[in-house]
Amino acid sequence: MKLPKEIKSILNKLEKQNSEAYAVGGCVRDLLLSKEPKDWDITTKAKPEQIQEIFSRRKVGTPTGNVGADSNTIYKNQFGTVSVKTKSDDPSLKIVEITTFRIEQKYTDKRHPDKIGFTSNLKKDLSRRDFTINALALNKKGEIIDLFEGQKDLEDRIIRAVGKPENRFNEDALRMLRAVRLAIELDFQIEGKTSKAIQKNAKWLQVIAKERIRDELIKMIMSDNSDQAIELLKQTNLLGYIIPELEKGIGISQNHHHIYTIYQHSILSLKFAAKRKYNLEVRLSALFHDIAKPQTKRGQGLNATFYNHDQLGARIAIKILQRLKFPKKTIEKIALLIRNHMFVYGVDEVTETGVRRLLRRVGLENIKDLINLRVCDRLGSGCPKAVPYKLRHLEYIIEKVSKDPISAKMLKINGNDLMKILKIKPGPRLGLIIEALLAETLENPGLNTKQKLSQRAEELNKLSDNKLKTKTKKVKEKKQEVDLEIKEKYWVK
Repeated sequence: MKLPKEIKSILNKLEKQNSEAYAVGGCVRDLLLSKEPKDWDITTKAKPEQIQEIFSRRKVGTPTGNVGADSNTIYKNQFGTVSVKTKSDDPSLKIVEITTFRIEQKYTDKRHPDKIGFTSNLKKDLSRRDFTINALALNKKGEIIDLFEGQKDLEDRIIRAVGKPENRFNEDALRMLRAVRLAIELDFQIEGKTSKAIQKNAKWLQVIAKERIRDELIKMIMSDNSDQAIELLKQTNLLGYIIPELEKGIGISQNHHHIYTIYQHSILSLKFAAKRKYNLEVRLSALFHDIAKPQTKRGQGLNATFYNHDQLGARIAIKILQRLKFPKKTIEKIALLIRNHMFVYGVDEVTETGVRRLLRRVGLENIKDLINLRVCDRLGSGCPKAVPYKLRHLEYIIEKVSKDPISAKMLKINGNDLMKILKIKPGPRLGLIIEALLAETLENPGLNTKQKLSQRAEELNKLSDNKLKTKTKKVKEKKQEVDLEIKEKYWVK
């Protein structure tokens, strides 16, 4: 197997100092799967101080953290890892982490070892790793060291814990989530004993920092198979310790608008969000948009109702996302989408005034994501057409209103201002003057200041109604031009 020159160079330097060294873990797994490694890790018999001496640009004594700007190494003292900077332009190779062969003792917090020790034995180091497919080592000659049948598990597409699964998860409970995430990302199955150990000990996840759980969850949600990730979390009993609110929708039927239960609909909505490559906020909104339906359900059968589930759903989503330590900006965006996901878009019900109110409430920057959420909602309900005529009509009105290139609202002066300046009353003539000002502003945007428009209005007020009407023809022509352009975009399919 071909190694990058930077990795070969590091391995050579270590071995020149009589320090056995290997590429290890996920990078080897990815190479065997013909994938580009996201990062590179090296394990070696050399102690951290020796590694630092080998790769520093100057001699370094007792390590005390970051060794300084004139060095290309950073020593992470707690776990014996030295990060080495390379000159590679490849992001995966800019920083290579080198860790001494180590053994670990007792994990009181089920996350970090109480004590670590160094060893000269590669097998002992590999035996503490999480899964067989991550316990593979690769020497500088490109030869694989496989002590736990990791290559066979790769061929069989299996996630299997190294040694006794319960011991691996007791050492680090986050590994249970990693098993699910790897299975989803690689499209593998979790091996039977490993899966049973997760189901039995899912409660251990409670001691893990919410930030770490959040990071694993985001990777699952952003995968192509995010709906399967939620299902696998449910099957392994982990979902109840991450998002128990979702489980309340299991087996709860809806009404004549839906053929799926609340939980099934939520999972399917997420599936279509992933299929269409939507962003994280839309995917989480798709998953959570109906999360309040179990609490708001009134009645049974086809006529059941879920009044205000959008408002309560936004509040529940906020609690979930705050609990998982999501950034405030992300939380606010998702809550906004859920709160507004029931917007009306029937052709006969949509007016330009109503759309302007929607834009003010949601923000033009969020309207596309809101429509994308509605698309996921429709597809997750079993609707065959994601963007029907009515929704295209809404998009047309939104773009027409948001562009507003032919609206009097773009002027820096309004009717009240003109009535005071010109000393005239409301009426058709006032409208003609405003239209004439708009026509001239379209031709000359520099005219659009209150002072210039005031001066020009006084000049226009001296013209007859007929001459003013001639000037307003350009506005009408522009309106027709913009209207046709947007109609073609949304309706000529």
